[in-house]
Amino acid sequence: MHKIVLCTLSLCTLFMASCNSFLDHDVPQGTLNEEQVSDPQYIDNLVISAYAVFISAEDINSSFSMWNFDVRSDDAYKGGNGTSDGDVFHQLEISQGILTTNWNINDMWVRLYNCLSRVNAAIDGLNRMDESYKMKSQRLGEMYFLRAYGHFLLKRLYKNIPFAVQPNMSQEDYNNLSNTAYTNDAGWGLIIADLQEAYKSLPVTQEDKGRPTKAAAAALMAKTYLYKAYRQDNPASHQVTSIDADDLRKVIEYTEPGIYTAGGYGLETDFHNNFRPEPQYENGVESIWAMQYSMNDGTKNGNLNWSYGLIVPNIPGVTDGGCDFYKPSQNLVNAFHTDDAGLPLIDTYNNKDFNAATDNADPRLWLTVGIPGFPYMFNPNYMMAKTQTWSRSNGLYGYNVTLKHNVDPDGEYLIKGAWWGNPMNRIVLRYADVLLMRAEAQALLGNDGEAIALVNQLRTRAAQSTGMLNGYDVNYGAKMRVMPYPDNADALARVKMERRLELALESERFFDLVRWGEAEKVINRYYAEEADNCAIYSAAHFTADKNEYLPIPFEQIAASNGHYTQNIGGW
Repeated sequence: MHKIVLCTLSLCTLFMASCNSFLDHDVPQGTLNEEQVSDPQYIDNLVISAYAVFISAEDINSSFSMWNFDVRSDDAYKGGNGTSDGDVFHQLEISQGILTTNWNINDMWVRLYNCLSRVNAAIDGLNRMDESYKMKSQRLGEMYFLRAYGHFLLKRLYKNIPFAVQPNMSQEDYNNLSNTAYTNDAGWGLIIADLQEAYKSLPVTQEDKGRPTKAAAAALMAKTYLYKAYRQDNPASHQVTSIDADDLRKVIEYTEPGIYTAGGYGLETDFHNNFRPEPQYENGVESIWAMQYSMNDGTKNGNLNWSYGLIVPNIPGVTDGGCDFYKPSQNLVNAFHTDDAGLPLIDTYNNKDFNAATDNADPRLWLTVGIPGFPYMFNPNYMMAKTQTWSRSNGLYGYNVTLKHNVDPDGEYLIKGAWWGNPMNRIVLRYADVLLMRAEAQALLGNDGEAIALVNQLRTRAAQSTGMLNGYDVNYGAKMRVMPYPDNADALARVKMERRLELALESERFFDLVRWGEAEKVINRYYAEEADNCAIYSAAHFTADKNEYLPIPFEQIAASNGHYTQNIGGW
């Protein structure tokens, strides 16, 4: 069993010389000669280069995890030193002052299309290989999966995007793509078409852990069908007009448990195992597909994850230079509050803020959020408090710290470079999300019992996820209580709540709200209720039919030969 490292210096730069620029994208010229396309090693290198770019093309400001863009949700504050520290993300956080010329809007677009150009180069090369190349079908499946993943990320961000799916595209072909050639529904369909090709060709297991399997294609296909089900095809609106039952049935089909058990996938016994850097936890049973990072692999500082480099808190003498971004909101903390029966308070508003000294909470709270009065990263050497150590903004963004993306400062896994990095994989698709997608589709189809049974698998697992919390009750007063639901009432609301709890700070929340058509209602209520905890929200307002998606970057429209149309909303 091998862990394929998706980026080393040599692989990341290997084929850049054969690329030119289209709208600042790396686009292959289509000049592969016959000797190149008949050389399996050359094609293998093209494939690895396509993998590599999904790590090498991202950075702290444009993380493909999308944490920078999840600050638009009710789960997180931007954090940092204040509103001017990453001001373009502050604008996203309060849904005000966003400009089509903002660097971050264009930067993410460019980086993701760079990824797609590498993938298309590999697909072109593979298609020109004859069948003597034994891995041709499987490697094409891998590349179709990556192409679908890149388009999926872009579509969630911008909605109306050009699809780079044609083989042997010339420079002129790229320049003449339209971002409105397909309806919203048809755009999701193009992504699904790539995933269907991947699903047919990918094996049940892979020796190299960075390569997708049949289950990974199924999971991403289910996710795409779930987005597609919530129809937003009115070109003058981003509102959900209907929910398609046939798409929901496809979600059920591609979340069939047998697809995943065949590949050895399932739930970890402890929720926290998904967020540990130790080798014995990497690529665990719940990790269907993950970005692979490493250390001590012969490259300088290893192939570390630098995309979370801004999230580390600034502990004097320990994590000096930590920037303290992506701070959990008080509203998110409140969401983990449970009643005496161990059930969540579905409505997290109009209740007093969670008080760890008196209130029950789901154990996942302490595995997701670092709270004053408790150890940071489960290490009692670093007790969190309401001090500047735990808030560079002196409390403007509160004192909570995210835990899922960080590692113990006293371990061997925190590495200082220009920022802070660590070798912990980033799970893109995990089995818990598969269960939640299936539960959501079942609830929408009226199968409430099946939906609640799936949710209860996660709640039962949460109750058992206390390995890192030993002594938290006696030493710190934590009152942990979580129980499965005793009936099938309010199934859809419970599924949505469970998505928030289970996937908190994994950058799903904002996209879920948009998908459900609930963003305007939830976010504006959040702004109003949260203003007392975080003063920046006093001037915030989410505008429906605008703030659900990013604008198409000005640079891209200017270079598109008139083929791009700006998103609605009066940008």
